[in-house]
Amino acid sequence: MELAVFLISLFTLLFTGLPIGIVLMACSLLLMYTIDLSDLSYQLSFQVVGGIDNYILMTVPFFILAGEIMKEGGISKQLIDFAKILVGRFRGGMGYVTVLACMLFAGLSGIAIADVSALGSMLVPMMVASGYDKARATGLVCSASLTAPIIPPSLAFIVLGVAAELSIGRLFVMGIVPGILLGLSIMVAWFIVVRRDGYNDIQKVTLKEALPITIKALPAVMLPIIIIVGIRMGYFTPTEGGAVACVYAFVVATVLNRKLKLSAMPDILFNAMKSTAVVMFIVGPACAVAWIISMADVPAELTEQMTAFIEHPILLLIMINILLLALGMVMDIVPIILIFSPVLFPLITAAGIDPYYFALIMVLNLCIGLQTPPVGTVLFVGMTISNLKMGQIIRGISPFIIAEFAFLALCLLFPQLITVPAAWFGY
Repeated sequence: MELAVFLISLFTLLFTGLPIGIVLMACSLLLMYTIDLSDLSYQLSFQVVGGIDNYILMTVPFFILAGEIMKEGGISKQLIDFAKILVGRFRGGMGYVTVLACMLFAGLSGIAIADVSALGSMLVPMMVASGYDKARATGLVCSASLTAPIIPPSLAFIVLGVAAELSIGRLFVMGIVPGILLGLSIMVAWFIVVRRDGYNDIQKVTLKEALPITIKALPAVMLPIIIIVGIRMGYFTPTEGGAVACVYAFVVATVLNRKLKLSAMPDILFNAMKSTAVVMFIVGPACAVAWIISMADVPAELTEQMTAFIEHPILLLIMINILLLALGMVMDIVPIILIFSPVLFPLITAAGIDPYYFALIMVLNLCIGLQTPPVGTVLFVGMTISNLKMGQIIRGISPFIIAEFAFLALCLLFPQLITVPAAWFGY
């Protein structure tokens, strides 16, 4: 009953166009009155502030700032040139370059929107100049950007680690191989598209050109490796790793690349502050929702009602994935993680499913939602950089969405794709 009240009020208010933070607070108040806890309404403000006042969440502004510095420090062009060396020689080379460049930048930003905005404005014109359909080019950039929430450092994993009380370092490590496999899945789809659409471009780079390009790109490529190794070896915590990323990015952008001027730092800091504020405006109310859901004993009630499914883990995972796909079409990834983690993780724990495996499945599923209307935040950024309509981009992105669904299905059928590589890193 309580969960139904919450979901109905949530989706009803979402379609009014109100900011998600306000929607979540309104749903919290409604749920409090439903379970007759209105005399504790003053607790909501404490839950909002307490949800934001979390040491681990300091990781968020650090990595956002590091991504902004890298973006403004000329890193994007270097990563594109480096990707040309590795995959540009194949037929349809610019498309492979696009996917690999997004994967490389994912290790710097951790946010899909940052990938699209930082690389799309360069890659889409380059692909069009190489003879590609503009809608297909935009769709490929949007789809490849979804590796950002999987390949560490990932904002989604940071938020999920806080919400589900999981090790962020372990989530980072578990995302490495699946993130790479997701990128390869998109490349397989591109391989088919190239032959169906008749693209023939090849991006050649001579050996003489390759060496200086590699040297320039190497510091940026090394950043995610430094962060992951540092966290895994215990040299620093994820929060400290975010601070290390900021300092490292600043040194690379100012000293090595000499592309970033100190006069640009106020704008960079302001942009990072705005992005952080948007995240925290969702995190605080979502923590209040999680608290009131816990007070209503919704997780225990849901576990009791789904006892039959708990005895069949695969069926339970399929049902949860259908729910997540539906939610991903109307909400962004962060509020879904914060709201539904307290409800879903007790279920999967009762079913004997590895919570870290499920965490990866959950984020991968919600990533697909980032490119589906009516929310589809990645698609809206793609529309902005390409001046195309939503329908055109959906047409261009459809082969890659199919590839992503296929990869999600493989991860559900063969959990070893996630768990075995994690064991290589000691997890």
